Amino acid sequence: MKKKTIIYQLLPRIFGNSCDNNIPDGTREQNGCGKFNDITEVVIAELKSLGITHIWLTGIIRHATLSHYPQYGLSASHPDIVKGKAGSPYAVNDYYDIDPDLAVDIPSRMKEFLQLILRIHEQDLKVIIDFVPNHVARDYRSIQRPEDRCDLGETDNSSISFSPSNNFYYFPGEYLSIRGLQSKTSEYYEEFPAKATGNDIFRPDPDINDWYETVKLNYGIDYKTGQQYFHPLPDTWIKMTEVLLFWAEKGVDGFRCDMAGMVPVNFWQYAISQIRSEYPKIYFIAELYEPPRYREYVEIGFFDFLYDKVGLYDSLRSVIEEKAPTSRITSVWQSLEGMDDVMLRFLENHDEQRIASKQFAGDPWKAFPGMVIATLMNQGPVLIYAGQEVGEPASGRSGFSGDDGRTTIFDYASVPELCKWFNGGKCDSKGLSENQQNLRKAYADLFNLMQRFPVFSNGRFYDLMWVNGDNPHRDKIFAFLRYGGTEEEEVFLVVASFDPSIRVTNIKISEHALQTIGFETRMRITVKSVVPEESTMEVILLSQLITIGVPVRINPTGYSIISLT
Repeated sequence: MKKKTIIYQLLPRIFGNSCDNNIPDGTREQNGCGKFNDITEVVIAELKSLGITHIWLTGIIRHATLSHYPQYGLSASHPDIVKGKAGSPYAVNDYYDIDPDLAVDIPSRMKEFLQLILRIHEQDLKVIIDFVPNHVARDYRSIQRPEDRCDLGETDNSSISFSPSNNFYYFPGEYLSIRGLQSKTSEYYEEFPAKATGNDIFRPDPDINDWYETVKLNYGIDYKTGQQYFHPLPDTWIKMTEVLLFWAEKGVDGFRCDMAGMVPVNFWQYAISQIRSEYPKIYFIAELYEPPRYREYVEIGFFDFLYDKVGLYDSLRSVIEEKAPTSRITSVWQSLEGMDDVMLRFLENHDEQRIASKQFAGDPWKAFPGMVIATLMNQGPVLIYAGQEVGEPASGRSGFSGDDGRTTIFDYASVPELCKWFNGGKCDSKGLSENQQNLRKAYADLFNLMQRFPVFSNGRFYDLMWVNGDNPHRDKIFAFLRYGGTEEEEVFLVVASFDPSIRVTNIKISEHALQTIGFETRMRITVKSVVPEESTMEVILLSQLITIGVPVRINPTGYSIISLT
């Protein structure tokens, strides 16, 4: 019987940082920096108490930064090709190294990371890290790669624009010129010949709004002609598969693959099969934003899970912001044509705006019913982002990204509201307001409920909205059944409400739904509220469910769950 996968995403640099200065564009010395060692056994145990099963450690691989450690042979990158003071975790400049900012003893940075993996595993949790396959930092140079391996670009022929043997795309005879960039030093960053930029900019002059700090990797596609050269294996395929094997050997349990859709699915088929031949239980999550390609990346690319951003996230956000009715949610699962259970659901991550920000809901409770739906409506995984459980609003400007409602990934900063809970590693609620304590408890109750009732990770889903078209609250509620999947044949009615004024609503259950779950209309049924938890039970005829419906009292947190026996 599988458990529901619940992923907690955190950036160690920010998560473990107890300094709440957050001076815009502040240095590491001014604003502080979290370390691997800040994520202690106590911290991990408190995260586990939320009901999570996996921790996604973001930004652990060494990337371009303005910090430097010359005594350890680690130089800063040129300021023109770094976003923020700390730099983007997705501008990797050594696939085989650990970000030195995260270590207490820098020469032992890999050891400290492995010790963190061990601490997480000792509490029966799994570890996910990022694999960034589409692009690297403009100044990529591996100093920690195994001695028997060539570096990326080391054997490239840069006098030609494309070769399947090259790792990069080149513009022979042309210098890199970043349009709109005001150099931060007296000397511009020099790249000759210029290379293609990470977001598929096949020109020597990317724009300031492009991923100008990165270089596109060449997987054997000539972008001038569209022709593919996959046989013999392109050199980049071999090198990147070796990177995956390196980290799998370190004990990580899975990879969140950044911008997986920008890398040909044929590579994934090759690489994932290679990794799974040695590590059969390792799993892969694809960041993918193109629904027509979903099935291809699961059936051919062998991914376990895919981002559900342009489907459920966008739809739930529209409902939360009162721009769409809840019927939009029905159209999401229908459009997936049976792939609902491989979709990773979320309402926050490092790319999206914070729920409590002024740019989104402004109130973390407004989105909680959406999180209930994302969590309970399918068998697939769900993601929570560090600080979401205490209503972090990401107010103000931290540095490079500005005041955009996101927690910066580019700067030295902390998560102010999370700091109140983290409390220097004590992880208590003394610094949280009563509202924040209630919010964190609501998330813990929701996630632990899933582990308590296997139907939510193994059972099936039945959308009830089609039979409740005459419900006066139909545009503000979403109701469904979860059933089967266990020997006990549990059946639960889940109702989420996006209108706090709705206290009670009647939910009809169609005769077809009753037949599907194995109930007969002549039966009597015991109805008991699980959320909010009540000791009272009511026995009614199933025929009443068809004509009148189940009276559901909505929990103050915006959802209720009814057990039907």
